[in-house]
Amino acid sequence: MILIVGVVSFAMDFYHSRSMPQGDAIPIVGQSIQGEDIDVIELSKSGKPVIVYFWATWCSACKLVSPRVNSFSDSHQVVSVALSSGPDERVQRFLDAKEYDFPVINDLSGSISRSWGVNVTPSIVIIKDGKISSIATGVTSPIGLWLRTYFA
Repeated sequence: MILIVGVVSFAMDFYHSRSMPQGDAIPIVGQSIQGEDIDVIELSKSGKPVIVYFWATWCSACKLVSPRVNSFSDSHQVVSVALSSGPDERVQRFLDAKEYDFPVINDLSGSISRSWGVNVTPSIVIIKDGKISSIATGVTSPIGLWLRTYFA
């Protein structure tokens, strides 16, 4: 049964991420709503993988995944990209209400999500040394997320 769930999950990730880049990561450079300067590719060259989390305040599946990503942000490099979630102030109020402290680049124009081919939220991309090592879409378990970063 676990094998079947794993195969179905892999197939769904493959289907939903088919429009997303493979190989070299597309640059994500900007300032987080918290005021941090972020360069995902440079971060990924530090020897530790970067978890790039595409999400939205209105996304119901993100309500399950965001707490997991937030807990990983204590021990892993996390950069999140908020899609169609309103102005910075609204996103920050949402983060404060949920007590999330991962850095957020607010993709107000949608340019980052378009360049990455993101058409499903949540989407998680693991980047190491400027290369995409893994893409997950939809609900991701803590073990699945940990395994993706461990084997990056």
